[in-house]
Amino acid sequence: MSNIFIIDTPVFQWVVLPILIFMARVCDVSLDTIRIMLLTKGRRTLVPIIGFFQTLIWLLAIRQIFLNLSNIACYFAFAGGYATGTYVGMIIEEKLAIGHELIRIITHKEANELIEAFKVNGFGVTTVDAKGARGNVNIVYTIASRKKTNKVIELIKKFNPKAFYTIEDVRPAKESVFQK
Repeated sequence: MSNIFIIDTPVFQWVVLPILIFMARVCDVSLDTIRIMLLTKGRRTLVPIIGFFQTLIWLLAIRQIFLNLSNIACYFAFAGGYATGTYVGMIIEEKLAIGHELIRIITHKEANELIEAFKVNGFGVTTVDAKGARGNVNIVYTIASRKKTNKVIELIKKFNPKAFYTIEDVRPAKESVFQK
């Protein structure tokens, strides 16, 4: 019986409830970010489970909004939770660093030292001699786990600091040389 009185207090209605809605939205949107990340990386096993909990949390939060339509603090909590959840989701995604990236290096300088450094550090490497706008270039390709991308960039900067490079997400379709 005393629990009902706590819920009916102004402190609960204008402070605690908006905080709960805010936190629910942070969780909901963070889970959504992780769910989408796993889906795009081809890791589909957990996606339905995460989607279930994400939707359940969203339903609980939106229910409170509809039960408290005159409480504008709940609206701000809902929107603020979405914005914060988006940010938190991006941080989580960055920390998990699931997947692989293709690093494409285009260099006018001879790339033998860089290629050897990749091999010594356990990275697979493919090279192509090509012609660019300013003459002959070497194109060096390597695929690394997202957690190892910074190591690849360090090697590029060490052995060929003026090289142009791009990074893009890939989903490996078949076995390759990956750092163990």
